[in-house]
Amino acid sequence: MKNAAKERLTANELAIGIGVRHVRGPEIAPIMKSAGFDWLFIDLEHGATSVENAASICVSALSTGIAPIVRVPQGDLNLGTRCLDAGAQGIVMPHVDTPEQAKQMVEAFRFNPIGKRSIAGNYAHFNFQSKPAKETTQQLNDNTLLVAMMETPKAIENVDTIAATPGIDALLMGTNDLCLELGIPGEIDHPKITECIETMVAACVRHGKWAGLGGVYDQTLLSKYIKHGVKMILAGNDVTLLLSAATDQARFVRQIGN
Repeated sequence: MKNAAKERLTANELAIGIGVRHVRGPEIAPIMKSAGFDWLFIDLEHGATSVENAASICVSALSTGIAPIVRVPQGDLNLGTRCLDAGAQGIVMPHVDTPEQAKQMVEAFRFNPIGKRSIAGNYAHFNFQSKPAKETTQQLNDNTLLVAMMETPKAIENVDTIAATPGIDALLMGTNDLCLELGIPGEIDHPKITECIETMVAACVRHGKWAGLGGVYDQTLLSKYIKHGVKMILAGNDVTLLLSAATDQARFVRQIGN
């Protein structure tokens, strides 16, 4: 079993993800693998995607070789566990503001001796084959990414202790929500955001974690923030990319006709 995103990060390369919020069919996994992405950001916090939809996408992703990572609603540990049982290779938890919340993630989503996750069996990760419990839990622990989102000033204040939490793999800056919290909605290029990203990256470096970025799709800004050291990049989402490409093509054909 391999986690394509974790492999990239371990090799000190960019792990590039794509948001999946409105497309709910399993076809999205091979399409985005063909496009060159390493992981899917399957969003159950916003939108109408169900755990059943997420499970189908996860199973397709596993067979395709793109890592399925699911964002669950804030604090919804039970849903996160269900997604992991259904084939997810990682959980993104929004609005992690304290080390206590980060520790709760680890306890819920890691097996003993790291956490307290309950074992099910016949996991999609192993093509539904039964395996010895020790092998199962070790491989799933090793190949699961736990990502805490930094979206508030409080999270930035606590970023060092959150990054220090054993079992957390990455911190992901939720840029748009952080802008709202800071009273600068939409200003993702604001110096305050740059400062927060630098603070987060420094904490990740100190504690051997990966820094990630979401909500920034502009190529110039992405280049800027990647140079600051973020490695786990949410580089776009399904509908935005589809709408952009469709708009360009329709405009091109319309101009020919005129």
